[in-house]
Amino acid sequence: MSLFNRLLPQYDLDNESAYQQWREQKLLDYPTGIEQLIVEIRDPAQLSPAEHEAMLQRLRKSNMVIFAGPGGDDPDKTIPRQLGAQFGLISLDSNTGADNDGITSLEVKNDQWHKHYIPYTNRPIHWHTDGYYNELSRQIYGLQLHCVRAAAEGGENALMDHEIAYILIRDRDPALIEALMHEDVMIIPENRVDERVNRPDRSGPVFMAGASGTLHMRYTARKRNVIWREDALTQQAVSVLDEILRADSPFIYRATLQSGQGLISNNVLHDRSGFNDDSKAPRLLYRLRYFDRVAL
Repeated sequence: MSLFNRLLPQYDLDNESAYQQWREQKLLDYPTGIEQLIVEIRDPAQLSPAEHEAMLQRLRKSNMVIFAGPGGDDPDKTIPRQLGAQFGLISLDSNTGADNDGITSLEVKNDQWHKHYIPYTNRPIHWHTDGYYNELSRQIYGLQLHCVRAAAEGGENALMDHEIAYILIRDRDPALIEALMHEDVMIIPENRVDERVNRPDRSGPVFMAGASGTLHMRYTARKRNVIWREDALTQQAVSVLDEILRADSPFIYRATLQSGQGLISNNVLHDRSGFNDDSKAPRLLYRLRYFDRVAL
């Protein structure tokens, strides 16, 4: 069975009743502010049953939760690793920018390799899901961010549940969703340095089936990093998605993570504003990309 035809019934464009039932439940009591996504925790290495359940409730509803724990400036990487494991997040994507342990230290780096990649600068990062350029068999379903030190100024993340994006587009016109599910709607051009190809062209859908038929999204708003299908319906769909992400929407949450805070998500849509560092205590976040989805 292909990656494109094993979605759960609520995502089937021919099953309107299943969609409407799911949509109603999805939007019922949906969080109206970032504060509703935050869970205070005492020990990230060993959550209490109440803390774990509180985090799961938010993940079930909005595919994301923000945690706030003690000892935020502790650079021990076992802290986010142990926290993620409590939600079934274990299999890390040891991507090229990751440290030897598979965890990525997001900080400003000026060496010859890192300085060409925006996550290692203080420049803004446009809307995206992590690993959108990965091959389809190695998609990033889970994402954790763990703040050790915040920037002196800026570094705010905007967040949007990809299932909400799906609803807003489908309500506009189901044909737009169909266009975004085309198997080669979005091509990520090869990554080449001189004569060496570090990554070939990667094509695939925006919306596709993830673990157990759940909805997964791969997307980037960086126009230099993507080639869209040239048909009119695709161009309209991309325009609508861009409009949704630019809107002053109650479904877009904004947060500047502080020491001890972090995000666990099913790789929701997110961006990052530019920032200015304190030279004595520069911004440091750990990023953990997982091939696992949060175990709900």
